[in-house]
Amino acid sequence: MNNSAQMQSRTSRWNPRLPVSLSDAQDLATASTMLASRNIPVFPCTPGGKQPLTTHGFHDASTDLATVSSWWQRWPDANIGMPTGAASGVDVVDIDVHVGGKGFAAFERARSAGLADGWAWLVRTPSGGVHAYYLRGLVDEQRSWQVPGQHVDFRGDGGYIIAPPSRVDGRPYELITVAQHRATPVDAAALRSFLEPPRPNRPPTSMPAIGSRPDKLADWVASRPEGARNHGLFWAACRMVEEGHPFDSTANLLGDSARSAGLSDQEAMTTIRSAYRIASRLGTADIVRPTNAAEAVSL
Repeated sequence: MNNSAQMQSRTSRWNPRLPVSLSDAQDLATASTMLASRNIPVFPCTPGGKQPLTTHGFHDASTDLATVSSWWQRWPDANIGMPTGAASGVDVVDIDVHVGGKGFAAFERARSAGLADGWAWLVRTPSGGVHAYYLRGLVDEQRSWQVPGQHVDFRGDGGYIIAPPSRVDGRPYELITVAQHRATPVDAAALRSFLEPPRPNRPPTSMPAIGSRPDKLADWVASRPEGARNHGLFWAACRMVEEGHPFDSTANLLGDSARSAGLSDQEAMTTIRSAYRIASRLGTADIVRPTNAAEAVSL
């Protein structure tokens, strides 16, 4: 199957009418079977809450109409849980609103940077936040994560959301709008790097000097221990951007080193792409650099 056929297969379960139909469904049982009939797995959650009612939570999610119907016959007021990621064909960026803060400003910065503007539809959550839905692209896996400091969470593989027309504390999940623009997948790794850049207070141990030859950077990346590999690769890739090296040569050189250090091909390429997006966008003046002490290190 070619890439375009794979993409169509992954996104054919969703169309612009489906989110509207869900919001207009007469009851939760109707909405749950509506999703299951489109090969989108669902599972019941506590009425008015988010806790799964099944033994294994979202792992029990099903598209079997008989199973789904029996759940909502047993619990007619159960909220609709839906796994995110490859299971359902959608990833969700959760913009939180709570006592500690709001995620709207952070999301808008990411959207303006081109990292979150391809949403397919938006849903208002009972707390006043927003779920931005993105159709899953060809990437095999995008794990769920949280950036509490920015009040933005990502729900992908290994996560789930509560779908309309569910209600929490008496307030509904409501469709805000369906995109008039072309919906595109979200790059979860790039979004997380933008919201939470890997910039520790101290530079990586034994950081090579600015201007080090690419082969020296590659040797340094290959020597990174577990727990420092991703950040070391990201930092080295940013240096390659600053020195004007094209992506392909950096991917080949540092990718091999990252694999030697123990990263998978996917992890290495995701980190290098994130470095190129962010370093190219921010410019060299905004990219983390070594301290004066680290600049004296030679390899």
